[in-house]
Amino acid sequence: MRVGSFVLAAQFPGQGQGEALHRAVRSAEVAEEAGLDAVWLAEHHFVPYGTCPSAVTLAALLLGRTRRIRVGTAVSVLPTAHPVTLGEQAALLHLTSGGRFSLGVGRGGPWVDLEVFGSGLDAYEKGFPESLDLLLRWLTEPRVASGTGRFAFREVAVVPRPQEALPGADADAPDASCGPEVIVACTSPSSVRLAAERGLPMLLGMHVGDEEKAEMVALWRRHARASGRTPEEIHRAAHVSAGVAQIADRRLEAAETLQKAMPGWLKQGLDAHVTVDGRARAMRDPLAYTELLCGIHPVGTPQVCVDRIAATSERTGITRFALLVEGSGDLSTTEENVRRLGAEVLPQLG
Repeated sequence: MRVGSFVLAAQFPGQGQGEALHRAVRSAEVAEEAGLDAVWLAEHHFVPYGTCPSAVTLAALLLGRTRRIRVGTAVSVLPTAHPVTLGEQAALLHLTSGGRFSLGVGRGGPWVDLEVFGSGLDAYEKGFPESLDLLLRWLTEPRVASGTGRFAFREVAVVPRPQEALPGADADAPDASCGPEVIVACTSPSSVRLAAERGLPMLLGMHVGDEEKAEMVALWRRHARASGRTPEEIHRAAHVSAGVAQIADRRLEAAETLQKAMPGWLKQGLDAHVTVDGRARAMRDPLAYTELLCGIHPVGTPQVCVDRIAATSERTGITRFALLVEGSGDLSTTEENVRRLGAEVLPQLG
């Protein structure tokens, strides 16, 4: 079982953006001290829901400040990035960190980001497979050219090549000699199929519970078998389950900590999203969503958290977790939460 933290650098009401980023960095440093397996970094633009606009940049900072823990993006948004640029950054972080970097990618949303960065709505609605395939080619081939679609360029050398030998590489790094691990955020059957056909593990969101995650894992396996993936590849795929973790001496206390802080953050953060084409969007009720998260994720006493994580793993087959630890919005509470996760929950999970 591998448990990591999920960091959004969330800006809670009354907080500054620098305060949110400081809490994000500090929580990652404490995660390594506490023995967590990984830190997963979210990426958002123009909204206080998350104040980190470049997950790979923050990953570079944290890789430089840590020595053991894995650092991953959850996720880098492909429709607003050039796949080659992202591939170069991923290769650089993979090689210079000894294989401790994981690249999570996703479609993002139909936000105004697409206008600001000039990629357009088609990049979101139709272009994700093309971008993903170009990224994967960059991470696996010595030279790459592209002659169709959004990206057309003559053949160039891949420098640095992510398959170079890694002095001092993390022995537990998945296929470190083959380049950085790539994970796909999946929220629909089409994205599950896309990931499965390419043999890539999934990142499954914190908004869905065990039953839906189990169905997505089963669907991934069916598509992977149908596309010719070997039983070993299918068994080796290390999917990641995102969730929320808050630890307290009483279950009610843990839930109340989140219910006091998260609705305000969710309301101002989600309200700030602007669609690129003016389409209407359904908004979650912040309080109801917080209560949902408290009900389906490890929120409560250490034993409750152990039981919840173990149950999710048993029901879904997932053994990697990315848990939001900053739901209180407070730095000292977040640090204590991470330390308790490491000291009182991880030892019981094995």
